[in-house]
Amino acid sequence: MSILVDETTRVVCQGVTGRAGAFHTRQCIDYGTNFVAGVTPGKGGMEAEGLPVYDSVKESVAKHDANTSMIFVPPFAAADAIEEAAAAGIKLIVCITEHIPQIDMIRATETVSHYGARLIGPNCPGLTTSEVCKIGILPGYIHKKGNVGIVSRSGTLTYEAIWQTTLLDLGQSSCVGIGGDPIHGIGFIECLELFEQDDQTEGIIMIGEIGGSDEEAAADWIKANGTKPVVSFIAGQTAPPGRRMGHAGAIISGSSGTAAGKVVALEAAGVTCCKSPSDMGQRMHDVLNS
Repeated sequence: MSILVDETTRVVCQGVTGRAGAFHTRQCIDYGTNFVAGVTPGKGGMEAEGLPVYDSVKESVAKHDANTSMIFVPPFAAADAIEEAAAAGIKLIVCITEHIPQIDMIRATETVSHYGARLIGPNCPGLTTSEVCKIGILPGYIHKKGNVGIVSRSGTLTYEAIWQTTLLDLGQSSCVGIGGDPIHGIGFIECLELFEQDDQTEGIIMIGEIGGSDEEAAADWIKANGTKPVVSFIAGQTAPPGRRMGHAGAIISGSSGTAAGKVVALEAAGVTCCKSPSDMGQRMHDVLNS
């Protein structure tokens, strides 16, 4: 099994005629993902990466039964693209775009909720079900089918966890980069719930960052509901207060959002916390084989 994406996933790329959209659509297709169409307003009737291009997501849903969208649209229009996908009946929206104004995301997340869709991102690397489906910018070659679920706020540390579990022959069930913006789609708890229900997933790696309280909320959920071992790393442990660390949401404000506070909460919930990102795979291996 897997979470969120599998062999039945039918993907449309919004922004497929742009350089980034075209490149990553091709990478995803080569990995084996079932892309059925592309969308760029004003360029309907064209072809890109072997896919028919339409002016609207609604057309791609009607003609190809698309159920998932990958968004490579510039920041000024990306929130509109998210809303368009949700209104067209797309049930899983994966927005890679970064630097979307937060006021736009407030509106977009409300629209996604209204239509009962799920949003991954924005400002995220996407998600994979190893050796089956890849949506976004995660490198395909580092994946290996296996039993570890990965959920992460960090992009590059997602890749690190994937590669470590591949080298240790654990492999991955599914991997989700939820993005680092303050206002985003599904978070740790939603992914933990899905991994908990997934028979293939035996252990979970959860990668957090300074800023916000999502990790503490996830710790509460794990303590109350979790039955599978969780290994965690919190990025930004040496960050001074008030310093942004890459992502818009990775900022410590006063006593809130510190790495130390997150680690304390997670360890109290029984989570195995790593001091270094280089330890994630080995700690997961040790936990699963103890």
